[in-house]
Amino acid sequence: MKALYLFVILLISACASRRPHEKQHEKQAEYILVFSDEFDGMDGSRPDSTKWRSCKRYHSTWNRWIKDTIAVAYIDKGNLVLKAIPNSDTTTDKTAMFTGAIETRDLFSFKHGKVEVRAKVDTHTGTFPAIWMMPQSPQAGWPACGEIDIFETIDTQSVTYHTVHSRWTYTLGHTREPRSSFSAQYPLDRYHIYGFEWEEGAMRWYVDDTLVGSYSRSTDPEALAQGQWPFEQTFYLILNQSVGNGSWAAPADTTHTYRMDVDWVRVYQKPTQAGMPIQ
Repeated sequence: MKALYLFVILLISACASRRPHEKQHEKQAEYILVFSDEFDGMDGSRPDSTKWRSCKRYHSTWNRWIKDTIAVAYIDKGNLVLKAIPNSDTTTDKTAMFTGAIETRDLFSFKHGKVEVRAKVDTHTGTFPAIWMMPQSPQAGWPACGEIDIFETIDTQSVTYHTVHSRWTYTLGHTREPRSSFSAQYPLDRYHIYGFEWEEGAMRWYVDDTLVGSYSRSTDPEALAQGQWPFEQTFYLILNQSVGNGSWAAPADTTHTYRMDVDWVRVYQKPTQAGMPIQ
């Protein structure tokens, strides 16, 4: 009888010791990979054109100096390299720098799921890299259409920023109803996995599997009517190495070469999550 008792105790202990691993495995098994890029193309080649397109140059801080050139967006040793480089010849293009930015707009977008991006940045005064998402059909215009910032950093800070923008947060200023921006301290001279989980009514941001913040859909009809949750639509991915203009990040050092390396990008969805991605 004593031997049976000891056997039962040992069996319970063994099961308990496996539970964390089993739960993590079950959590991973909930998701199915729907999009990925390991950036394993030929060194010096452009990103895969079936997955990415160059972003357009407009007048915002992040896109004012975008250039569709391999000099600022290329594959190197299994990584995507995005740069901001000095413009050495302003006779045909008068911008002070050229910056790299790519997106999956019209090629891949999705609603609900999990994004993970393994990346590192070189910090320097004026740097402004980002991993983020915008709606595939932003009919309401920005910021009412919504914006999801998976990762940003600026200047020489060892700080990661994670934010949502909307009419509710940006125009009306309700940045703490609920809290819509988060930050965490990390050494940025090495790779980190920037993660984002998006479900119906809830979002969560992670760095190296550590939760750094969450944002939820309001239960207040008035808040919803004023644009608190514009996130029930498909979004696409953007990766860019931009530089500041003094409004948040410091003005760019136009003699410096800025750089972000991206090892891989992966997007997962649960079988129950609605909305087949654009492929």
